[in-house]
Amino acid sequence: MSSNANGQAFLLNPKAPEGPTRYPQARSVVTGTRTIYVSGIASVLPDGTIAGVSDSQVPDVRKQTATILETIDKIVMGASGGKGGVANVIDAVVYLTEMERDYAGMNEEWNKVFASREVAPARATIGVKELPDPRFVVEVKAIAVVPE
Repeated sequence: MSSNANGQAFLLNPKAPEGPTRYPQARSVVTGTRTIYVSGIASVLPDGTIAGVSDSQVPDVRKQTATILETIDKIVMGASGGKGGVANVIDAVVYLTEMERDYAGMNEEWNKVFASREVAPARATIGVKELPDPRFVVEVKAIAVVPE
């Protein structure tokens, strides 16, 4: 582990150029279990495009949510050395730009990944005025705990 007081940084693509905003996709702290703090994740695909966006429609919250949860799975898997995934998320905050329009669709995708309250993380869903890109309609921040 890094000697940094706030744990070890994890980057899904460490060779990607650093943009104007500096943050890792996750930070992890090892104490018998590895706690992984996942930054706010939007639906950006590996090629830089945004899932669920077309020129003629409102962004698709279902596609964006599914992409975000898949990305969180990859981040937790990578940050834990393959020992965990999205199933290890214990807490999440979901940000929606249009609560009335998008909550049900986001929740449908969420429930495909987390099939019951017994396995789902604690969660808060917050309506926000905007996200960093106007094509984002949902963003998720999460904390995962993975056994070492």
